[in-house]
Formats: sequence, structure tokens, C-alpha cells
Amino acid sequence: MDYQYPISLDWSTEEIVDVIKFFECIEKAYEKGIERNELLTVYRRFKEIVPSKAEEKTICNEFEEVSGYSSYRIIKKAKDSNEHTIRMS
Repeated sequence: MDYQYPISLDWSTEEIVDVIKFFECIEKAYEKGIERNELLTVYRRFKEIVPSKAEEKTICNEFEEVSGYSSYRIIKKAKDSNEHTIRMS
């Protein structure tokens, strides 16, 4: 990984850590697979920090541009699935 996560200077240190954890879980879903409940839990925390749909889209698009991983697609798959492990291929 040789890219930076999109963060806001308005966030507290704890919020930055939680947003980075969310993006790390997105990476994990693509690379190895992740437990569905863990992914949805970190997503709920992410939404507490970034409640606006527009801001979420902007941040997630920035992450996708640098990483190639779509947060939207993996979260949609987790919400629509009953599988224990979520993996994007």
C-alpha cells in the first residue's frame, strides 16, 4: 500500500483512526475476506463520523481512486448478503 487515506482535518484523532480502520476493512474484504458483522460495525461507525451521503461519496471515491477498491460495492454486498464472510473478487 503506497497511498494515503482520505481524511478530514476537522475530525478528531479517534475519528481519523476509526475512518482508517473502515478503509482497512474494505481492503481486507478485497484481499482476504472479512466477517460481515465486523464490516458492518465499522461502517456504522464511519457513518457516525461521515453522516452526509454526499461527503461519504466524495471520501469513498477518493479512496477508490488511489486504491482501486470500491467501498460502495463491498458495503452493498455486505448489506444484501447473509454470508458470514464477505469477499469481493
